[in-house]
Amino acid sequence: MELLIGDKALSSWSMRPWLALKHAGAPFTETLIRLRGLDTHDKIIAAGSPSAFVPALKDGDVVVWDSLAICEYAAEKFPEAKLWPSDPVARALGRSAAAEMHAGFHSLRGECPMDLGLRVTATIVEATATDVRRVTALWSDLLKRFGGPFLLGGWSIADAFYTPVATRLRSYGLRLSDYGDQGAAGAYASRLLDAPEFLEWEKAALADAEGA
Repeated sequence: MELLIGDKALSSWSMRPWLALKHAGAPFTETLIRLRGLDTHDKIIAAGSPSAFVPALKDGDVVVWDSLAICEYAAEKFPEAKLWPSDPVARALGRSAAAEMHAGFHSLRGECPMDLGLRVTATIVEATATDVRRVTALWSDLLKRFGGPFLLGGWSIADAFYTPVATRLRSYGLRLSDYGDQGAAGAYASRLLDAPEFLEWEKAALADAEGA
C-alpha cells in the first residue's frame, strides 16, 4: 500500500490515516507531496489521487481517498488491530465523534491551522472559542463514559481524528481549563501528543521543515 500525504508539519488530514495505519501495523509506503506550491494540484493528480487532494491510499488497483474513508478501509482490512471497538455503542459514538471533526469545527480549523513547529499564545474569536468548548465537552463526556485513557477506552480512529486538535491547542497556547475542562480533557490531549506513533510523525515533520 502507498499513502499519499502532504507536508507533515501542516497536513492534519494526512496525519489521521497515517496514524491509523501505523496503529494497525499495516505495511505501507508514503509519498509526500509539497502543499502550497504552484504545481501541487498537478503533482497530486500525477501521483494518483482522483480528487486532487491528499491523503489518498493506493492498494493495488484500488485508490481510496478522503481521510475518514481511508481509516474505515484500514479498520476493515486489518480487523485484528481493532481500530474501532467491538461494542456497537462505543463504535457508533466514536464514529459520531470522528464525523463531527471531519465535517465541523470550521472556525477552529480556519483560525488555528495545524503547524507543528508553531508556539504562540493566540487570542481567538468567539466562534473558535465555541468550537474549543465543544471539543472539551465531547472529550470529557467520552472519557467519562468509557473510562479512558482514550476516547473509547482503547485507541481508535476517533483518537486519530482528534490528535491534530491536540497539536492546535499546543501550537496556539489554548488551555482547556479556560473552556470548561476539569482536567480529563487536557490530560487526554497530552496523552495523544505522547503517543509513539504521533512522536514518530512529529519527529519527521520537524526534520523535514528544517531541511525544506
